[in-house]
Amino acid sequence: MEEGSINLPPGFQFYPTDEELVLDFLYRKASLLPCNPNIIPDLDSYVLDPWDLSGKALSSGNQWYFFSQKTPDLTTKNGYWKQLDIDEAIYTSSSKIVGIKKYLVFYMGEAPDGIETSWIMHEYSLSNGGLSCAPYQRRSGKKNLDAGEWMLCRVYERKCSQHGLWYDEDDDDGTELSCLDEIFLSLDDDLEEISLPN
Repeated sequence: MEEGSINLPPGFQFYPTDEELVLDFLYRKASLLPCNPNIIPDLDSYVLDPWDLSGKALSSGNQWYFFSQKTPDLTTKNGYWKQLDIDEAIYTSSSKIVGIKKYLVFYMGEAPDGIETSWIMHEYSLSNGGLSCAPYQRRSGKKNLDAGEWMLCRVYERKCSQHGLWYDEDDDDGTELSCLDEIFLSLDDDLEEISLPN
């Protein structure tokens, strides 16, 4: 893939489902099948800080997508990615497990004393039993890569609500707060001063 070809055409928004990321992009990459369109670049995800992905990874809205090789070293120049204890299975429409999604949070500073940031990474990998990639090794520079060593990453920055809570923009389920809920949430630390009748 060429450096300048990672921008989307005007009016085109890249907003794939988890299943599409695994089947249409990651599986095809790992199996040496052509990806059409070939818009997701290969990057070394743990060398770049998340704010440095702009112009290097595929950008769509506030999300960046790229392929990377699995590595145990999760450090960057200014911090490190810490994996959360959440592994989510990715299913096809026929209920077959095809991939795994891991969640990582970026911390500034050195582990384990870093400061949590609002940057999140979803790391997609193929499941062990769901799909079978032909055994092969792909030549990349001077070392061979196994098909199972590829992962697809989605990076984005969480937004902070007016109440100081983190949320993801795509987590909006359309639920609106009632007037009483909004009043209750607008009370800061005044709850300690409220006395309930006995």
